[in-house]
Amino acid sequence: MIKKISIAALLLTGSLMAAGEVNIYSTRHYDADKNLYKMFTEKTGIAVNVVKAKPKALIKRLETEGANTKADLFITADAGNLVNAQKKGLLQPVKSKKIEEAIPETLRQKDGYWVALTQRARIIAYNKEKVKPEDLSTYEDLTDKKWKGRITIRKSSNIYNQSLLASFIATKGPEKAKMWAKGIVDNMSRKPRGNDRDQMKAVAAGVGDIAVVNTYYVGKLLNSKKPYEVEVGKLMGVFFPKDTHVNISGVAMTKNAKNKDNAVKLMEYLVSPDAQKVFASANYEYPANPKVEASDLLKSWGTFEPMVVSLEAYGEKNEEAVKIMNEVEWK
Repeated sequence: MIKKISIAALLLTGSLMAAGEVNIYSTRHYDADKNLYKMFTEKTGIAVNVVKAKPKALIKRLETEGANTKADLFITADAGNLVNAQKKGLLQPVKSKKIEEAIPETLRQKDGYWVALTQRARIIAYNKEKVKPEDLSTYEDLTDKKWKGRITIRKSSNIYNQSLLASFIATKGPEKAKMWAKGIVDNMSRKPRGNDRDQMKAVAAGVGDIAVVNTYYVGKLLNSKKPYEVEVGKLMGVFFPKDTHVNISGVAMTKNAKNKDNAVKLMEYLVSPDAQKVFASANYEYPANPKVEASDLLKSWGTFEPMVVSLEAYGEKNEEAVKIMNEVEWK
């Protein structure tokens, strides 16, 4: 049986063939991204193909494939992963006036190797029934004995924690960074396990009173389809420490990109106000484009002053951060 194909479908197929494609290796797994790629295709006729995996797997794949890779863009959470890919020679710089006008210098690699798409703050989520916001102050305060047995946090293998410690190494020096890491280990309520949402679920279950998490995970809980997760989200207060640690999700062009022009067009689209609004509203992330406001939910948590540190330090100090975590037995 021959299936009927509409003229509109034929026209769209022809348009895609004419416009070409762009291939992405992405660690992100959100509906917001999928919708943005669809909108980009409808706008430009350029087909978007996505391969998803964890950062280490995609970086290893780019290394293995070399010049034979189909990937044009690498999209990942955490500046540490972007710097790692850059150091391995897997990326190439992009020069775009649209990108430079949309994203501040502090959220771009200085030579154009990568650019932020979204921002996440790593904050203290607290049980509103057990902790008052006035009890909280700085990241350093978390090492005080008053928090002994009260802190939940992810494993040392988690890149978010590695980058947090790397930022302390860059701004406070390795000795103070090590003291902080040791203090956190001493005050943990349990052996680290699970993702950021699991840390808050543990707090809700009485295993600790505060959790160190990324802001967008609080948004995920509050907007979950699971009633229990919504209740956990409602129980959590959001506290921004002084000099709040901010990380990003970002995009970079691969060294061996075959569809450079289309890749640049997609990068420019993703930093545009229209796309940034989708990131902010649908995925509870702070926009990287300062012309776009945060969502109402994020605004309800209040404002914060970000830590003054180069995002590149997250990657440059990563090995030292991992070494310190091993020395203080952060599992």
